[in-house]
Amino acid sequence: MRVVVFVKATADSEQGRLPTTELLEAMTKYNEQLINAGIMLGGDGLQPSKFAKRIHFSGSNRSVIDGPFPETKELVAGYWIWEVRDMDEAVGWVKRCPNPMFSDSDIDVRPVYGTEAFDEIMTPEIQEVYDRNASRM
Repeated sequence: MRVVVFVKATADSEQGRLPTTELLEAMTKYNEQLINAGIMLGGDGLQPSKFAKRIHFSGSNRSVIDGPFPETKELVAGYWIWEVRDMDEAVGWVKRCPNPMFSDSDIDVRPVYGTEAFDEIMTPEIQEVYDRNASRM
């Protein structure tokens, strides 16, 4: 099962406060454990939302909103993409993570839809394009 693990933003991360050398070392070791276990497929830290753009969809209209965005608790400061056996394994790995922030913080784990979720609506043509694109990623 593939999951995306979201490190939630804090006031510190939104101010662009970078980790200490000790935290960076601890996170590097943690990431190395994930890679060695064959779990980590990707991941990165994200810059503060003041550098972001949000695109709002309303029917056929699109509007662009410049960051920063006010609701820090709703923002993501970083992410991982993991391949795990099940949600219990993902939670177990998150519990081993050093606290990625200077204060209390949250990490969300969300399952990724596999193509099997779309079996009822997947046409052979859509599957062909999906397969072709997946092989190029």
